[in-house]
Amino acid sequence: MKSAPKIILSIVVCLSTGVLGSLATRDSLNTWYADLAKPLFVPPNWAFGVVWPILYAMMGISVFLIWSKGTTERQVRVALGLFALQLVLNGLWSPIFFGLRMMALALIEIVLLWPALLVTIRAFWRISKTAACLLLPYLAWVSFAIALNAAFWYLNR
Repeated sequence: MKSAPKIILSIVVCLSTGVLGSLATRDSLNTWYADLAKPLFVPPNWAFGVVWPILYAMMGISVFLIWSKGTTERQVRVALGLFALQLVLNGLWSPIFFGLRMMALALIEIVLLWPALLVTIRAFWRISKTAACLLLPYLAWVSFAIALNAAFWYLNR
């Protein structure tokens, strides 16, 4: 039971990143975004509302597994720092794409997120293979999101 506050905090922090991103998204969804040319492989809007909370919960569990190893080890502190970096990058994408409506800048930003996430996964792997594996669906989704962002930019430039 000692771990309950840590796991709850870990998941809440990750989910909060999504909530903050959705604030930038909601005003544009039925206006600007609705009028964009869309690639054939764009998922329906509701899919994002299903996928992201699951990914954020998995991210929260993942970072909890690392954090629960303690923070006295340099390796753990570095891994947590990398996680924080990629989470900030994750949180910036929606305000750039939907809030500022800057698809090219959002593409650059998400391309920076991908290696930050990959390095985080590698750092997590050294500490907890389970924690690293929990981030793999997120890496797959970010890879898909890069292709999607690139296609949106290309079709609407």
